[in-house]
Amino acid sequence: YGSVAKHIDPATRPSTINADHTHQWTVYVKACPPHPDLSYFIKKVSFKLHETYTNSLRTIESPPFEVTETGWGEFEVQIKIYFVAEANEKPQTLWHNLKLHPFGPDAERQRERKEPIISECYEEVIFNEPVEAFYDLLTSSGTGGAGRGKGSKGSKQASMGGKKGAQGERVAELPFDGTYSQKGEGMELDRLRQASKTVEAMVLEEQEKYHRQEKILAELRKEIDAEAQTS
Repeated sequence: YGSVAKHIDPATRPSTINADHTHQWTVYVKACPPHPDLSYFIKKVSFKLHETYTNSLRTIESPPFEVTETGWGEFEVQIKIYFVAEANEKPQTLWHNLKLHPFGPDAERQRERKEPIISECYEEVIFNEPVEAFYDLLTSSGTGGAGRGKGSKGSKQASMGGKKGAQGERVAELPFDGTYSQKGEGMELDRLRQASKTVEAMVLEEQEKYHRQEKILAELRKEIDAEAQTS
């Protein structure tokens, strides 16, 4: 889940957009590639925007689960995910800080290139001991989650052909049908490694700033001591 924002060009600004608004942004909940669409287990998603927006609580009941608006300021968006009835699960609440301006170690170059500002978070949803109907929905093979309707031929075959353990018992494993692939896992690991490198670079930058400030402070103390001795 996350957001993407871009600066509004004054030369091409539509007349319908508030003159004070500087950016157009979209906040969203979506699956990481190459996973399928989320609608087979998500019923709807609500986005609680800043109270200054008309109808600040936006509920999206079909994919894409996103809200697009314009504005001038950054704020925290409450995202609430509601699961399908088969899940028998409470809604999950997430919080996202809407970013309109470049951030991080590459902020200046981002500003020069006038790139869209993307701020994303990765969240895994784990269902502990799901009820039978929801388990079958999550692990149905051949449909990739697309066969959402109850009693459909695809979903019936999938639940009957679900993965079994050595003694025929049901096991909490997702079938390998290409949806949950090593490639997808590798992509997530690459993103995590890149994020770790970015954080390390930011830490090193802050440490260098700290050492520079310490050096300047030490020189100032020497100057003050020298002036005190001569006076």
